[in-house]
Amino acid sequence: MIPKHLLLVASFFMVLTVTAAVTPASPPANFKSATAVVNGVKIHYVIGGKGEPLVLIHGFGQNWYMWNRLLPELSKHFTVIAPDLRGVGESDKPAGGYDKKTMAVDIHELVTKLGYHNINLVGHDIGLMVAYAYAAQFGNEVKKLALLDALLPGIDPVWSDFSSRAWWFGFFARPVAGDLVKGQAGEFLTDFWPVVGHINNAFTKEETNEFIRAYSTPGATTGSFHWFGAFPQDAEDNHVFMKNKLQMPVLAMGAEYQSASFLADHVKVVAVNVTETKIMGAGHWIVQEATDQVQKGLMDFFISK
Repeated sequence: MIPKHLLLVASFFMVLTVTAAVTPASPPANFKSATAVVNGVKIHYVIGGKGEPLVLIHGFGQNWYMWNRLLPELSKHFTVIAPDLRGVGESDKPAGGYDKKTMAVDIHELVTKLGYHNINLVGHDIGLMVAYAYAAQFGNEVKKLALLDALLPGIDPVWSDFSSRAWWFGFFARPVAGDLVKGQAGEFLTDFWPVVGHINNAFTKEETNEFIRAYSTPGATTGSFHWFGAFPQDAEDNHVFMKNKLQMPVLAMGAEYQSASFLADHVKVVAVNVTETKIMGAGHWIVQEATDQVQKGLMDFFISK
């Protein structure tokens, strides 16, 4: 029989482990975590630094914490705002509003509520789609735009080819998918991340825990899968947006083993002033797989006159 005092000690450490797993990650010391109700939903975000506003929008399989490695340096030059998109983490998971046009309005209203009007903007993965929709709707309020390693729904020839081969686009878009993955976010994400990554074990333990935690919040698997279910509407919206090409400077930053071969040409379909940066040796999770390259690419682009 195990002594009672040892059982108590074991129980204590089990509680600590569970608490650590469900406690949201903290941003750097010069940042704060907050929420705001905008566009009818609660959006969680972190903010810190000084200077012009720089908004960082995450993609699928991650949340605001994907930018954590970059925040210390970026915050020396910018007031950095990194939200959680509707559908994941501490942001609301409503029944609808997952088209990127609406999600961009979420971010625009957040920025406006914080007192900013002219911003610099970065989006990765799904965040790339939201950032484009933001720039397309509020172009006069975006100084520079960086689009990281993804593609735009409906913008061909790339979209039709890639989306037909990306099995996860179809699975995630199924209405039942969120319920199937519910309660198994950890197993699902650790199985999915390598599908589009290149460097094994690119995430730290803290990053892995935080991303799993964010997608384990109630409604997050369904909410985040709705981002993919909205692609047909996004394609319709993008066909309208592309009639007026973006005029601000745009950075197309693709990973060598994902979008680098096509991203710049893809973005030139919708923008007139495009700069290309290829992140070498990396797969889709470029911030974690090639942190220094991404940081340098963003700094060079946003700080240059």
